[in-house]
Amino acid sequence: MELTAGYPFWLINDGLLYHYPKLIENTKTHVTIIGGGISGALMGYHLTEAGMDCILVDSRSIGLGSTCASTALLQYELDIPLHLLKKKTSEYVAIRSYQLCGEAIDKLVAIMEETGFAQFEKSPSLYFSTHRNEKDFMQEEYMARKNAGFDVGRLSSEQMESRFGLHARHGILSQAGATTNAYGLTHHLLQYAMKKGLRVYDRTTITAVEEKNNHLELATIDNCLVQSDYVINASGYEVVNFIDKDIVNFDCTYAIISEHQEEKKALWNERAMLWSTDDPYLYVRLTADNRIIAGGRDEPFSNKVTRQLFLNKKQKQLEKDVKNVLPGLNFKTEFSWSGTFGKTKDSLPYIGPYHKTPRVFYALGFGGNGITFSQVAAEIICDLLQSRKNPDASMFSFNR
Repeated sequence: MELTAGYPFWLINDGLLYHYPKLIENTKTHVTIIGGGISGALMGYHLTEAGMDCILVDSRSIGLGSTCASTALLQYELDIPLHLLKKKTSEYVAIRSYQLCGEAIDKLVAIMEETGFAQFEKSPSLYFSTHRNEKDFMQEEYMARKNAGFDVGRLSSEQMESRFGLHARHGILSQAGATTNAYGLTHHLLQYAMKKGLRVYDRTTITAVEEKNNHLELATIDNCLVQSDYVINASGYEVVNFIDKDIVNFDCTYAIISEHQEEKKALWNERAMLWSTDDPYLYVRLTADNRIIAGGRDEPFSNKVTRQLFLNKKQKQLEKDVKNVLPGLNFKTEFSWSGTFGKTKDSLPYIGPYHKTPRVFYALGFGGNGITFSQVAAEIICDLLQSRKNPDASMFSFNR
């Protein structure tokens, strides 16, 4: 599946950071991770920290799937507001899912600090509405988050104008949040884990996974075999190649990034991430060098041709969206791109074993919280592989 189009900024900016070998001989391991994006990298980090022997394989060069297109906002908010998620699942599952994402932000920051990855920044997150008639909606969401224990505050249109230069009617400001470079972090975590024994192979396509005599045998497109006790599938949206259950609907999401800004100070106070309730939605964040990233304008995914055809149109729409809410900014797009984006029916990820493949675990952090849910998935699966009970595993299981 073609997952990106256009010119993802992180790939343009960073290039091919490291070179990894292709698997060209048979090998054995305790755990095989399929997928070399941020989900696989976090899994590799946690497994090697736990002392497990594992390898990671990816059919592409490392990080060139959805990860290089990620705009890497680390937020606890899911694609669906908390007060609405309670109606889709249960109050406990909704609140706990939000809390897990909040905890994951702190844990990801701690991992980046511990491993020496400097390309991250803690920043608050402003959830805003441009519609006067959404006052009650925003108040209900504010109370849901506050009652769940989050540090949040209501902002008026005047406060948002004075603090952020934002034209909006209602706002909820959350103190928990961060931004990063998912592509760079992926390579960094893999390099760190490789020093502790992780073996990484790219351009290595798995064509079959079969159970044989209490182990799994993975065949590659180049006729190599990997004997593994367990497999973790962290291939993201390409999981459709491995599982026969309809678990995700695909959309195409779009992003643009401005030229480098000459101003040395932040373009708005607190360098907050901004996310609107509108349909189509809009989100905006800053990079370390004061570029402005904006994204949204999703469309149902069809094929790479239509996605590419939409790109110029979506760029213009996103530019207009930014100027409508941040009219004081001088925004000129330098790069634009699109990426495949998946949503589940209940907006929650799928994590854990699938009944037809009991030795295969899945780490599928679908939705706008892909990175934070990937951290959650790594912790859950790491526990399951060590026969430790994880109290949150059942919320994200395939039979929920």
